[in-house]
Amino acid sequence: MSRLEARIPRELKRTLERAAAVTGHPTLTSFMIYSLRLSARRAIEEHQQARLTADESTNFVQALLTPAAPNAALRAAFGRYRGEAHAGA
Repeated sequence: MSRLEARIPRELKRTLERAAAVTGHPTLTSFMIYSLRLSARRAIEEHQQARLTADESTNFVQALLTPAAPNAALRAAFGRYRGEAHAGA
């Protein structure tokens, strides 16, 4: 276990105590741990999600549905891969 301390304004403490009471938490500490855990999970989830604008989303789907033709570098890489794959078979 670790200890976490914070200085907060009295009014905020009263608000937190009231929130703890109305949500059924037996102590302010249990309410704060619950709230911090929930907030941390939400922050991590939001950070891990890719968000696209409407135009970006349209362009992404369009690229999936109609991919560009392979360029010379990609064709050469595929040729090298096919050569290596057949050599090992």
